[in-house]
Amino acid sequence: MNLAKRPQKKTDEYSKKYSESSFWTKIKKYAKSAGKEVIEKAMILYFCLKDPDTPAWAKSVIIGTLGYFILPMDSIPDLTPFIGFSDDLGALAAALGIVGFHIKKVHREMAKDKMDDWF
Repeated sequence: MNLAKRPQKKTDEYSKKYSESSFWTKIKKYAKSAGKEVIEKAMILYFCLKDPDTPAWAKSVIIGTLGYFILPMDSIPDLTPFIGFSDDLGALAAALGIVGFHIKKVHREMAKDKMDDWF
């Protein structure tokens, strides 16, 4: 799902769904079923979001994407076996492409450390 082409109203709707507590709840509940690739991308974006050097426009893209990730009912329900997180993976990958210039090595390292703890 390409965030750059998504209507602003929809992105704002997803942004409203984002909160740090709901992000961690979703991660903890679905880490195993979502898989390493989905969780790692979400973690990289999360750590980029927390970085004060990340510009506001990039943070808004990240918040909209993580809000979409948190939503229980999205394009493909997350409870659907095997493919439930494929739309989330697409949205996360698109966001990484959009804000990629602002993703630092430290964001990737922090995500990897967290992944090592969980997987």
